[in-house]
Amino acid sequence: MNEAGLQVLMDQETVADRATSGELPEWATAHWETFRNALTGERNGSPFPCYFGVESIKNGDPLYTVCPSMTDKDALLNFRDTLLEYLDVYRDHSEQASFVVFFKPPETELSERDYHERLWHILQFLHVHDPEPWPEDVPTDPDDPYWEFCFGGEPMFPTCRAPFYDERKSRYCPVGLEITFQPRSLFEGITHDTDAGQQAREVIQGRLEEYDGVCPHADIGDYGVEGDREWHQYLLSSDPEQAPDECPINVSRQHPKATQTLPDGHAAD
Repeated sequence: MNEAGLQVLMDQETVADRATSGELPEWATAHWETFRNALTGERNGSPFPCYFGVESIKNGDPLYTVCPSMTDKDALLNFRDTLLEYLDVYRDHSEQASFVVFFKPPETELSERDYHERLWHILQFLHVHDPEPWPEDVPTDPDDPYWEFCFGGEPMFPTCRAPFYDERKSRYCPVGLEITFQPRSLFEGITHDTDAGQQAREVIQGRLEEYDGVCPHADIGDYGVEGDREWHQYLLSSDPEQAPDECPINVSRQHPKATQTLPDGHAAD
């Protein structure tokens, strides 16, 4: 962690130092500054809705990386390796160590539809090049209320910010695509079926409406609740006509799926 280079795993202090010193590209520095300012600032007199996220930034809990492309194979393979490194160390780093990745913005402006396609391309790529099999206790059908994205043997909740959110500013990033990965273990004790989870949901929903100035998105729900689906929430739609009707990922228990691209560079038998 905190090694020299661009596509490396960094703690928050290192990201901030490299942004200040000019070691990060301008686009990565802009990502970091807008991310930090959004989560620690206010809008419409209200703080950022997810107070867990606010506290984690203030405490320096998250880990970070940057990725110079949303589509280039080598860049995504390097990102895959950094995500694996994160999964190896996050428990020892902090109880609330989410993983934030800043993607280089495209040279030409993308539509909302384009961003949905980029996100699911990235998640499909990670799945195909995952060195670990899909967990046996997680369904492979995204239309199952207990489905969630998995990587490295861990269920996780990736949430995105992107430039196309004109109104829903809690999801707005003016630079480009940004994904925060949260392993399911970070939600222990605050799920919808706990008193703490129900209280947290009420507070977050109230702050969300104040912060955004619009009602909470209809697709926001709870994991495991019939009728709610995880995948809709990864990149909430702004224009439903540009969002996918069905989850655009093909999940397989076949393993390995990409034998030539495991982290050690060797083919798996």
